[in-house]
Amino acid sequence: MAADALPDLPIRAVLPDVTAALAEAGAAVLVAPPGTGKTTVVPLVLAAEGTRVVVAEPRRVAARAAARRMAALLGEKVGARVGYTVRGDRRVSASTRIEVVTTGVLVRRLHRDPELAGTAVVVLDECHERHLDSDLALAFLIEVRAALRPDLHLLATSATAEAQRLATILGDAPVVTAAAALHPVDVRWCPPPQPVDAPHGLRVDPRLLSHVAATVRRALDEGDGDVLVFLPGAREIATVAGILHGIDAEIVPLHGRQTGTAQDAALRPGTSRRVVLATAVAESSLTVPGVRAVVDAGMSRVPRMDHARGLGALVTVPVSRAAATQRSGRAGREAPGRVYRCWSQAQHDRLPAQPEPEVAAADLTGFALDLALWGHPDGDGLALPDAPPPGALRSAMGTLRTLGATGADGRVTARGRRLADAGLHPRLARALLDAAPLVGARRAAEIVALLDADRTADDLVAAWRRARSERDPAWTTEVRRLKAALDRQEGPTADEAMGLTDDLAAGLVVGLAHPERVARAREAGSRAYLMAGGTAGELHGGSTLAGTTWLAVADADRAPGARTARIRSAAPLDEATARIAAATLAATAAEIGWVNGDVVARRVERLGAIVLAERRIEDPDPDLVRAALHEGLRREGLGLLTWSRAATELRSRLAFAHATLGEPWPDVSEAALAEADWLDLGPARRRADLARIDVAGALRRLLPWSVAGRLDEVAPERLTVPSGSAVRVDYSDPAVPVLAVKLQETFGWQDTPRVAGVPVVLHLLSPAGRPLAVTSDLASFWANAYPGVRAEMRGRYPRHPWPEDPATATPTRRTNRRGP
Repeated sequence: MAADALPDLPIRAVLPDVTAALAEAGAAVLVAPPGTGKTTVVPLVLAAEGTRVVVAEPRRVAARAAARRMAALLGEKVGARVGYTVRGDRRVSASTRIEVVTTGVLVRRLHRDPELAGTAVVVLDECHERHLDSDLALAFLIEVRAALRPDLHLLATSATAEAQRLATILGDAPVVTAAAALHPVDVRWCPPPQPVDAPHGLRVDPRLLSHVAATVRRALDEGDGDVLVFLPGAREIATVAGILHGIDAEIVPLHGRQTGTAQDAALRPGTSRRVVLATAVAESSLTVPGVRAVVDAGMSRVPRMDHARGLGALVTVPVSRAAATQRSGRAGREAPGRVYRCWSQAQHDRLPAQPEPEVAAADLTGFALDLALWGHPDGDGLALPDAPPPGALRSAMGTLRTLGATGADGRVTARGRRLADAGLHPRLARALLDAAPLVGARRAAEIVALLDADRTADDLVAAWRRARSERDPAWTTEVRRLKAALDRQEGPTADEAMGLTDDLAAGLVVGLAHPERVARAREAGSRAYLMAGGTAGELHGGSTLAGTTWLAVADADRAPGARTARIRSAAPLDEATARIAAATLAATAAEIGWVNGDVVARRVERLGAIVLAERRIEDPDPDLVRAALHEGLRREGLGLLTWSRAATELRSRLAFAHATLGEPWPDVSEAALAEADWLDLGPARRRADLARIDVAGALRRLLPWSVAGRLDEVAPERLTVPSGSAVRVDYSDPAVPVLAVKLQETFGWQDTPRVAGVPVVLHLLSPAGRPLAVTSDLASFWANAYPGVRAEMRGRYPRHPWPEDPATATPTRRTNRRGP
């Protein structure tokens, strides 16, 4: 297209810089705000010399819209010089020079043809959105340019200012910046009049949706043109549409679950005023014609993965400031506009600057399969914008090995390539391929299409029947695609190979996709379940599935801090079908361990964490029994043993020796004894047997031979006091030995006695055994404190001696019969 025939958009001013940068460096970054024409004008210029250009968009609706707009500028229909390819829909011809694809399609194409034969330029649009496929496509193309096609030009475009980081990833590529859009947008802050709850999981406070509807009415009243409303998902779109029913405007939904035809219709000018209720699909790369106002609910739906429990789900989060800017730009594409933000400016300032990249929190199983297909199983050596979290990647690689998609070395297998060819998440691809011979190809395709489109409801079978009766076009199209994929790989399959009912067929397909989510009720009629992966789950109170013994859980989430997951969607199973679905988790093994406070020896048949059957082992392995008893001591502590006075005192003496002298005197603390192999368990087989063990003897065996004979010297059990009595030493505090003795028995002791060089703390007692004084400096006590004690006590105990000079007096255990 000639330059003077291009739309008069800001991008025209930098087109020479773009072509020059690509010609000189081979790669470049184009930063252009929404509405500047970067998506549709730039490819037309790059293809002007007859070269073939591939434009990659993160969303299907954007890919079709961009192709349609470029074709219109050429005065042609889509499929001539401009075409598109998205999953399940392709319009190209021999004359196509510009092909718009999704980034997912581009990644699949790179796997098949890394050189991209015949393609001269690849444009990666909206790189700032940071989807997994976008990151992979960028990394793969950088490696292709370095190793296979140095002549392949690569242009990465972004609507945000993080261009320098992108340029660095591209090898210090030049950055070209276009001016802002032509039309100003007036920002109006419209927080709800009353507090609303923050979003949780998929739940959005109905009060916020009511406020969004009220703001839409305000936007209609305050200006002309159509209103574009951003909401997090199809459910919220339906709710707001219901609230707005009867307004003087056409209500048009726009979201990813619609057919391409329905999405395209939303992007055509209306014959009357419209309110377009859209998800994030309308954020970028397309123009919704006629829009003069945007109402932004301020939320987005993003994938999150709970790797510890194997629960992946979409969650609702606040938008980033960058996304809010993208959305507001929709109002100024054709004329001055207005944006109504349903939050305050103070809240806006606290929003994250950029959206979190998917790689940081999403399920990485498909991502890991793409890395394996590319020959980089761990991602090392690839120019990924952000490295995947190591734990999440390990979890994903483990899932791929379980599915048979990769070998022990991480390399992709032939089965892994078949799973990838299905164009699905690897778990769903596994369910499709493995269920088709069991339930029939069509039923497998129908259920998988339902799961892939996230059209599940509490009762998955009921949702399946609704989809069949309503013959939803998007679902029907995907079913045909999946059925064709099966026919290509497997050939025709029987309709009902196992003769299963629809209920069990649905449960089997779900279970094959998520074997760790096969679940059994904890008790008859319960809403509480245990999943094979070990996660506890619960149906909501009104679930039609309550009372079902076995379930295959299609969707579940868990609130932060909650111990139990909420089962959002499931299908019924019976035990026989559950065993088939979760066969990879089936195991029968002898289990000898400490369970619920005692040794249990049993042979258990399990489906993951679910116990199917068990029987007692009459003659368990003694070594395993001893290990179980030791585990019980570690878990529940040494209180399982019988601690006689002799054992307790011996442990205290050993503790004092260790604290005072260190090694080789043994550490007898709770932690050390719990870990040490010091007990002779002998014939012990259960908890009760632990109480009969000779603990004192076991403690003595801890003493090395080099010090065993010195215990009475280092930590004597008793000390002989001046009266001749042998008084027991209290070592209960390892740092402070204590001797409790009647004061009259210590007469003549001028210095404080010592044990292993440590002064003994004397608890001096009255003739009645009550404490009179505590001292570790006996000489000081005699000189300073004793006169006061003598003055007070001699009247109370007149038959006991209270000499003026106790240091030289005769000690005694008896009374003084002659009185004072």
